[in-house]
Amino acid sequence: MSFKINPDITKAETLPATFYKDPVVFETIKEKVFLNSWQWIGDKNLVSKQQSVYPFVLLDGFLTEPLLLTKDKEGMINCLTNVCTHRGNLVALESGHSKKLTCSYHGRRFNLQGKFEFMPEFNDAENFPRPCDNLHTFPIKKWGHFLFAGLNPSFDFQEVINVMKERIGFLPIDEFKLDKTLQKDFLIDANWALYCDNYLEGFHVPFVHESLNEVLDYGSYETIIYTHCNLQIGYSDEATEVFEFPENHIDYGKKVAAYYYWIFPNMMFNFYPWGLSINIVKPQGISKTKVSFISYVLDSSKLEKGAGSNLEKVEKEDEIVVENVQKGVRSSFYKAGRFSPTREKGVHHFHLLLSKFLNR
Repeated sequence: MSFKINPDITKAETLPATFYKDPVVFETIKEKVFLNSWQWIGDKNLVSKQQSVYPFVLLDGFLTEPLLLTKDKEGMINCLTNVCTHRGNLVALESGHSKKLTCSYHGRRFNLQGKFEFMPEFNDAENFPRPCDNLHTFPIKKWGHFLFAGLNPSFDFQEVINVMKERIGFLPIDEFKLDKTLQKDFLIDANWALYCDNYLEGFHVPFVHESLNEVLDYGSYETIIYTHCNLQIGYSDEATEVFEFPENHIDYGKKVAAYYYWIFPNMMFNFYPWGLSINIVKPQGISKTKVSFISYVLDSSKLEKGAGSNLEKVEKEDEIVVENVQKGVRSSFYKAGRFSPTREKGVHHFHLLLSKFLNR
């Protein structure tokens, strides 16, 4: 299959409706997009102690990839497959302290870096062990206490971190505290990419988000495109509930209420004066998506103020629109649309990247 998006936004058409409703496209996205990009894992507290393990499933219901975080006695964090190289059993079943990784099926043992160490009843096996008998190791990238992993990434995640640090680097990221009371999952009857399309433009804000529009200056709303991520900057008419920048900051003197970073293909990092709201978009089916909200708080006194307040209300408003779009793209008479050159740069960027990855 091939998708072509004109790099000139003034001439480009959106992805066709078939992209959002073709089951073959949906399955192809797993291999060509998600397996070749990066995913949010969590933070270092998942393996806070040396010689500890944390098994988890990456994008359960879509990739459904069994993975394992370990921290060895030297304090190094590793991301491994949680699948035994003998017969495919899960290696670690529970989080906690562990000096070794031992499969409960036949006793194959690995160290916390995933290297094969021992297997009973294999003395007569020739050419054993081989490199493939080690647990597969995945690249992991750290930003402060945040962790990201790539299954088979086609780009260096450091480039994305560097982009965010340009504006967010002045904030004490390591002091952001996970607030589990603010965590929530939302189930949406729409294709995952439609949810991203909606996030990637402020064009709809005056029409859909009345309360948010009251605290953002729509006329000054800005989108900046990078290679594998983009940034929407929400400015405020008010001097309250905006970032306090150091004098050497790129946006010093501006009334910035929010930085909305989108990272290809499905991560959103929303920085507000109170802290960070992370949104992970998780495909569940061709027209079913789970969106996980994860919040790290720096200043709880600002939680219910400014652009970073009433996030659940904003989410519900977005869900209504996105679900209606999902119904619309099923029409036999809708083929594709055009981009607003001034307001839909982020959506155009997303579609360009999707076409690039799918056409490889």
